[in-house]
Amino acid sequence: MFEPMKKALLVGLGIQEKMKEYVDDLVRKGEVSKEQSGSLFKDLMGSAEKNLEGLEKSWREIIQSTMERMNLPTKEDLENLEKKVNALSRRLAKLDKEGGEDS
Repeated sequence: MFEPMKKALLVGLGIQEKMKEYVDDLVRKGEVSKEQSGSLFKDLMGSAEKNLEGLEKSWREIIQSTMERMNLPTKEDLENLEKKVNALSRRLAKLDKEGGEDS
Protein backbone atom coordinates (compact mmCIF):
# COMPACT_ATOMS: atom_id res chain seq x y z
CA MET A 1 0.00 0.00 0.00
CA PHE A 2 1.25 3.52 -0.68
CA GLU A 3 2.68 5.21 2.41
CA PRO A 4 0.32 8.23 2.27
CA MET A 5 -2.68 5.90 1.99
CA LYS A 6 -1.46 3.93 5.02
CA LYS A 7 -1.08 7.06 7.08
CA ALA A 8 -4.47 8.37 5.96
CA LEU A 9 -6.10 5.08 6.93
CA LEU A 10 -4.41 5.11 10.32
CA VAL A 11 -5.56 8.68 10.88
CA GLY A 12 -9.03 7.89 9.55
CA LEU A 13 -9.37 5.02 11.97
CA GLY A 14 -8.15 7.28 14.77
CA ILE A 15 -5.26 4.96 15.54
CA GLN A 16 -2.62 7.68 15.70
CA GLU A 17 -4.66 9.78 18.09
CA LYS A 18 -5.49 6.78 20.30
CA MET A 19 -1.83 5.77 20.42
CA LYS A 20 -0.81 9.31 21.36
CA GLU A 21 -3.45 9.42 24.10
CA TYR A 22 -2.28 6.05 25.40
CA VAL A 23 1.39 7.11 25.51
CA ASP A 24 0.50 10.46 27.11
CA ASP A 25 -1.51 8.59 29.74
CA LEU A 26 1.49 6.36 30.49
CA VAL A 27 3.65 9.47 30.89
CA ARG A 28 1.11 11.05 33.26
CA LYS A 29 1.03 7.88 35.35
CA GLY A 30 4.83 7.86 35.47
CA GLU A 31 5.08 4.46 33.78
CA VAL A 32 7.05 5.94 30.89
CA SER A 33 9.35 8.95 30.86
CA LYS A 34 8.78 11.84 28.46
CA GLU A 35 12.04 10.87 26.72
CA GLN A 36 10.81 7.29 26.19
CA SER A 37 7.40 8.37 24.95
CA GLY A 38 8.60 9.26 21.44
CA SER A 39 10.19 5.89 20.78
CA LEU A 40 7.25 4.07 22.35
CA PHE A 41 4.85 5.95 20.07
CA LYS A 42 7.00 5.07 17.03
CA ASP A 43 7.09 1.41 18.07
CA LEU A 44 3.32 1.30 18.57
CA MET A 45 2.69 2.99 15.23
CA GLY A 46 5.10 0.56 13.56
CA SER A 47 3.09 -2.33 14.99
CA ALA A 48 -0.16 -0.74 13.82
CA GLU A 49 1.27 -0.31 10.30
CA LYS A 50 2.41 -3.96 10.22
CA ASN A 51 -1.08 -5.05 11.27
CA LEU A 52 -2.52 -2.85 8.55
CA GLU A 53 -0.18 -4.46 6.00
CA GLY A 54 -1.38 -7.89 7.12
CA LEU A 55 -4.97 -6.75 6.74
CA GLU A 56 -4.20 -5.41 3.27
CA LYS A 57 -2.66 -8.76 2.30
CA SER A 58 -5.77 -10.57 3.53
CA TRP A 59 -8.02 -8.21 1.55
CA ARG A 60 -5.99 -8.78 -1.60
CA GLU A 61 -6.17 -12.55 -1.18
CA ILE A 62 -9.93 -12.46 -0.61
CA ILE A 63 -10.50 -10.21 -3.62
CA GLN A 64 -8.24 -12.28 -5.85
CA SER A 65 -9.91 -15.51 -4.76
CA THR A 66 -13.35 -14.03 -5.35
CA MET A 67 -12.39 -12.80 -8.82
CA GLU A 68 -10.98 -16.22 -9.71
CA ARG A 69 -14.18 -17.93 -8.59
CA MET A 70 -16.22 -15.46 -10.61
CA ASN A 71 -13.98 -16.25 -13.60
CA LEU A 72 -13.38 -12.56 -14.28
CA PRO A 73 -10.59 -11.68 -16.71
CA THR A 74 -7.44 -10.27 -15.17
CA LYS A 75 -5.71 -7.11 -16.33
CA GLU A 76 -3.14 -9.35 -18.03
CA ASP A 77 -5.91 -11.26 -19.84
CA LEU A 78 -7.35 -7.99 -21.15
CA GLU A 79 -3.92 -6.69 -22.21
CA ASN A 80 -3.24 -9.93 -24.12
CA LEU A 81 -6.62 -9.72 -25.80
CA GLU A 82 -5.96 -6.10 -26.76
CA LYS A 83 -2.62 -7.11 -28.33
CA LYS A 84 -4.35 -9.82 -30.36
CA VAL A 85 -7.09 -7.43 -31.54
CA ASN A 86 -4.46 -4.85 -32.55
CA ALA A 87 -2.45 -7.49 -34.44
CA LEU A 88 -5.58 -8.68 -36.26
CA SER A 89 -6.53 -5.09 -37.07
CA ARG A 90 -3.08 -4.48 -38.60
CA ARG A 91 -3.35 -7.70 -40.65
CA LEU A 92 -6.82 -6.75 -41.83
CA ALA A 93 -5.68 -3.26 -42.79
CA LYS A 94 -2.74 -4.76 -44.69
CA LEU A 95 -5.04 -7.20 -46.52
CA ASP A 96 -7.45 -4.37 -47.37
CA LYS A 97 -4.56 -2.31 -48.71
CA GLU A 98 -3.24 -5.22 -50.77
CA GLY A 99 -6.73 -6.01 -52.07
CA GLY A 100 -7.27 -2.37 -53.00
CA GLU A 101 -4.20 -2.34 -55.23
CA ASP A 102 -5.63 -5.14 -57.41
CA SER A 103 -8.86 -3.25 -58.09
